[in-house]
Amino acid sequence: MEVNSSLIEKLSTLSRLQFNEMEKEEIRQDLQRMIHFVEKLNELNLEGVEPLLHIPDENNVLREDLVKGELTREQALKNAPSQNGEFFLVPKVIQKR
Repeated sequence: MEVNSSLIEKLSTLSRLQFNEMEKEEIRQDLQRMIHFVEKLNELNLEGVEPLLHIPDENNVLREDLVKGELTREQALKNAPSQNGEFFLVPKVIQKR
């Protein structure tokens, strides 16, 4: 598959993005490399390989959750840019209507 300027224009329109000519060329090259990579997958010999239709019943091996050292309130607030001695102070981001 060849990535040409009409495909880039179509993608630009569909995504509602605008690109200058230099950006379009970079996008074209990136897409061409991606397509070339995917086409390389067609070279694999997959004879006898069953498709994965569902996740196997095997379980992940997980580590135990271990309680390790804790921070005191003073240690946690020590480097805070803004705090009141008990809590971190952050800017208000929710406004009432």
